[in-house]
Amino acid sequence: MVVQDVNEELGSNTPAFFIAATSSLQERRPRTLKHGDCFALFDANGDVFAGPTTPEGLFFGDTRHLSRWQLTVGGFRPLLLSSTARDDNASLAVDLTSADLFDGDVLVLPKDTLHISRTIFLYDGAYHERLAIRNFGDRDAQFELSVRYGSDFADLFEIRGAVRPRRGEITSAVDGDRAALFGYLGVDGVRRTTRIEFDQIPAHLSADHATFQMAVKSHGQISLFTRIKLDGGQRIAREEIARQTSWSNRTFFDVIRDARRELRTATARIATIRTSNDLFNELLCRSTADIYMLLTQTSVGPYPYAGVPWFSTVFGRDGLIAAMETLSIDPQIACGVLRFLAREQATSFDLEADAEPGKILHELRDGEMARLGEVPFRRYYGSIDSTPLFVVLAGMYYQRTGDLLTIRQIWPNIEAALTWMDEQGDRDGDGFVEYGRRNDKGLVNQGWKDSYDSVFDRDGNLAEGPIALIEVQAYVFAAKHAASALAQALGFDAQSARLKHEASHLAERVNAAFWLEETGCYAMALDGEKRPLPAISSNAGHALFAGLATPERARRVAERLLSPSMFSGWGVRTIAQGEPRFNPMSYHNGSIWPHDNALIALGFSRYGLRREAMSVLTAIFEASIYVDQRRLPELFCGFHRQARRGPVAYPVACAPQAWAAAAPFALLEACLGLQFDPERRVIRLIRPQLPSFLNEVKISNLTLGDASVDLLLRRHDEEVTVSLLKRQGEIDVRVTL
Repeated sequence: MVVQDVNEELGSNTPAFFIAATSSLQERRPRTLKHGDCFALFDANGDVFAGPTTPEGLFFGDTRHLSRWQLTVGGFRPLLLSSTARDDNASLAVDLTSADLFDGDVLVLPKDTLHISRTIFLYDGAYHERLAIRNFGDRDAQFELSVRYGSDFADLFEIRGAVRPRRGEITSAVDGDRAALFGYLGVDGVRRTTRIEFDQIPAHLSADHATFQMAVKSHGQISLFTRIKLDGGQRIAREEIARQTSWSNRTFFDVIRDARRELRTATARIATIRTSNDLFNELLCRSTADIYMLLTQTSVGPYPYAGVPWFSTVFGRDGLIAAMETLSIDPQIACGVLRFLAREQATSFDLEADAEPGKILHELRDGEMARLGEVPFRRYYGSIDSTPLFVVLAGMYYQRTGDLLTIRQIWPNIEAALTWMDEQGDRDGDGFVEYGRRNDKGLVNQGWKDSYDSVFDRDGNLAEGPIALIEVQAYVFAAKHAASALAQALGFDAQSARLKHEASHLAERVNAAFWLEETGCYAMALDGEKRPLPAISSNAGHALFAGLATPERARRVAERLLSPSMFSGWGVRTIAQGEPRFNPMSYHNGSIWPHDNALIALGFSRYGLRREAMSVLTAIFEASIYVDQRRLPELFCGFHRQARRGPVAYPVACAPQAWAAAAPFALLEACLGLQFDPERRVIRLIRPQLPSFLNEVKISNLTLGDASVDLLLRRHDEEVTVSLLKRQGEIDVRVTL
């Protein structure tokens, strides 16, 4: 993620692209909704009280379109009864009741008389709300209902702490007898608008609030509907225009039906997992809902946006890894990611964007600051690992599906990525892929641990580049192996043989240069002087994921990663306790990331280390028990596990986060040894094992091409039996015990 960088030009110790932690998301526990390019964070009441550096609000295209949305009844904020998102994240349901309402000293409406139900959802760039009020009293009720609203049109990077030299102009006005309109003419020349429309005519309407005089009969019910339409200045697709008709033609119920139908259609294709452990089922349910909430439909297929609130956009690395993690349950995600990133692949040099021909996108932004170049991330290519991971995912996708048509279509992009690895990616011609930003606005560190201080020497000094990370060399190795197999499938035998030889030669050189016998682990990286940076880090686990390590070294790395200095009890830390920059509260220097643990577990599984994979799955699952809504966050702190206490939360972690939500599926896949052979139409389970908290696992609609199976796995002490419950089409299941 783009989080931290050193502002060298100003000579300041303040990172330039950090997230200002002036308040904790864990403390606020916002309610989250997302659809397409729109997302919203509410408080438990369904209201919005956004400050300059707090992320609550209604956003579209990296811009906050609604910064205040406050409901009062009789001049008081209603009392909270309950607040929860639906299990599928389709809508937010909030139950409230009125406070005691007085006329002078006379109590005219006791608390608990009115039940106020808010149903809120996002769809097609609009906010929709139904406010249903039911009177449980024995007499008719009359009261004033008011909604206060406002929009600051803050750019997301402003909220993250960036200071802007100047801003555009905000306007507000009444628009007819039941709507208010906010407008913002940005410095970029784009006009953005927020239109708030009620289905009833208020008793009073102004540019910042609307007041309704409500009357509800005893045991009766009334409703108020609101739509907030967001326009970010982008052209609207023809099919979207057809849906944006008047209230009279499309009711709240029409739109929510379409939203839920779209969600059901999107999830109908996936493999579903049900187990004997209800808490694990809740984790899988929430993870599934979060993944499909974060999925955004593009013209070439679904793409998982990285996370809410800070990263609700396309990130290359995040999308690639989330697609890898969900490949077993829904390969269409991988197809969408590959097609989208192939389309956005760099074709020329652009120093400001760190772009070079063949390089795969890091980040895509459409906010005002990105358009103006105040941040360099409008279309930014400053990641060293997205390009090899693109080729790795292509190989994994073909191995999972046998979809040669898609591979043939993106083959020129794969070749361009391979060329970049051999040429621009190798800064000094030593055969390793290194990074170093091309301009002083870009990221200093360009691996997945992209904090400014995440790569350091044995004394804790920040490393000088160009830097060759161990996991990047492993990804390049895996990419060349994958490309070799794809070239062979396409009939390019000579190219296949060459790539296979290059991969083998690279593995030999990496093992010679990065392996440190004294630590029993791979170095985190080589610095610009080709000196190994010896910190014990989770980076080494990615070498196992890629298959770079020898079996003996894989075993030793696993031992090191599961030792007390690295394994907190809640998962594998990013770096070991005792390293000079270890800090369990840091973003990358001692914290625990679910996706990192998932890739490590897949690496353990590759080498047959199922027990080790189960240890990681168990730790992440047990951490999820303590997390709100069973929603795995982007990361949590790396403090050592203590009895009868949950993991320590990281204050500004995104939740939901795509690659964190997808982690449980990859972790379970690692324990099951799940493999696919589309050419022979066989699904294999290689020495499957289940952790002690799972006695049974049922997998339904596990597809291979146009065929599918339902499987039931049962644990008997240390053995697992597999039963075929249902088979549709030509498909076989083979189990190696």
